[in-house]
Amino acid sequence: MHNLIEFLAKYKHWFVFVLLEVISFVLLFQYNSYQGSVWFSSANAVSGKVYEWNSAVDSYFSLSKINETLAQRNILLENQVAKLTDSITNIKGDSSLLKSRQLLRLEGYSLIHGKVVSNSVDRPDNLITIDVGSSDGVRKDMGVVCGNGVVGIVYLVASHYSVVLPILNTQSNISCTIWKRGYFGSLHWTGGAANIAYLDDVPRHARFKLGDQVVTSGYSSVFPPGVLAGRIQHVYNSADGLSYRVQIKLSTDFGNLRDVFVVDNSAMQERIDIMRAAEDSLKVKEE
Repeated sequence: MHNLIEFLAKYKHWFVFVLLEVISFVLLFQYNSYQGSVWFSSANAVSGKVYEWNSAVDSYFSLSKINETLAQRNILLENQVAKLTDSITNIKGDSSLLKSRQLLRLEGYSLIHGKVVSNSVDRPDNLITIDVGSSDGVRKDMGVVCGNGVVGIVYLVASHYSVVLPILNTQSNISCTIWKRGYFGSLHWTGGAANIAYLDDVPRHARFKLGDQVVTSGYSSVFPPGVLAGRIQHVYNSADGLSYRVQIKLSTDFGNLRDVFVVDNSAMQERIDIMRAAEDSLKVKEE
């Protein structure tokens, strides 16, 4: 307390000076209209700038909350779009996907529409799960396509879900041909890029060019002939030098796959069964 009194006594003339200055300014701005208006304008400008800075700081620290709200609204809108799309599909009996050039080639076949519920593209054993199963008519070893071409083959079937072995699986092996060239090979994926596969065992005398389409051969009961798999991007010699190994750029974007169709190829299966029965009959006669 003694120190405080000593401090005030030592600097009392400064305190008196500041007090008189404050009183003079109050009297000046209160009783003079011009000076008062200048003070009012300056004070408003300063306070306005302070409020602006305060608002900017508040906005910055509330960005995370705003982003969270926007994300929730985006999810809501996506769900609404999905429901509207499903409603339009149900009303029309088909979807725009069915009108794609690839699926028009399958008009003579029964197609079971499904949606992808899980998918992977970065493993050697990629699998796809779709939301249709045995209760929808799906059976093991059925072919699966999308609007851009081949997807894979049904591997496992449950009542309401199925697992598809896609092209992007090292165990996948699909018979394909070079469109309008008549040369056949086996399409498989070796890992790595999700848009590149290889057509092996193409004969050395085959004539084709870069950009030619590679389509399903139709030599099995899995896929009808002519479903696009991709286009020729590069040509290599096989390891033994007896055939070509053709690099294919796949037509299906597996990283963005949503709608698929399971091909019910019962008619082709029946023809193949008859051919096999005839071949067995001939073998029996020869024996």
